[in-house]
Amino acid sequence: MSGSAFISLGEIQIMSLTLYDMSVPVFVQSLTALADVLKKAEAHADAHKIEHTVFLNARLAPDMFALTRQVQLATDFAKGGSARVSGVDTPSYSDTESTFAELYGRIEKTIAFITSIPKEKFVNAETRDILVPLRPEPRTFNALVYLRHGALANFFFHTTTAYAILRHNGVELGKRDYLGTY
Repeated sequence: MSGSAFISLGEIQIMSLTLYDMSVPVFVQSLTALADVLKKAEAHADAHKIEHTVFLNARLAPDMFALTRQVQLATDFAKGGSARVSGVDTPSYSDTESTFAELYGRIEKTIAFITSIPKEKFVNAETRDILVPLRPEPRTFNALVYLRHGALANFFFHTTTAYAILRHNGVELGKRDYLGTY
């Protein structure tokens, strides 16, 4: 899995995937879709004269994070997952966003960061062990296991929850909005 290669099986060609292929393009597609979903929410709020903070502070259940925190966590898993798997330093964000514009900025900053990581940094990443700062104490994972079962799973949990919060609160969204363009 150290590089992309095509394997020919008769007339079928199968491309082997790198951890870059499994992460960065997936994060970019979903973060772009998330930004578009937020734009629809902002437009819906404006059209219906709803204060933006109603959506930004909305949550699905009392013990769940609000929309703003869901977006922050989605970006954290995209940037942290990409950084840890590729072996680069994870940038720290302040988590102070309180407007739609600030959330768009955070998403743009995350996309800019993860797309700036050279693909070569992901070569042979599936053989690496990485330290992940979990509570109560950090744990070591194989990078492939962490990406598949940690970073991607958590990323999709938070993007899905953000979408669900807005859909639950009347924003007209469908599956295509969630999936984005691929």
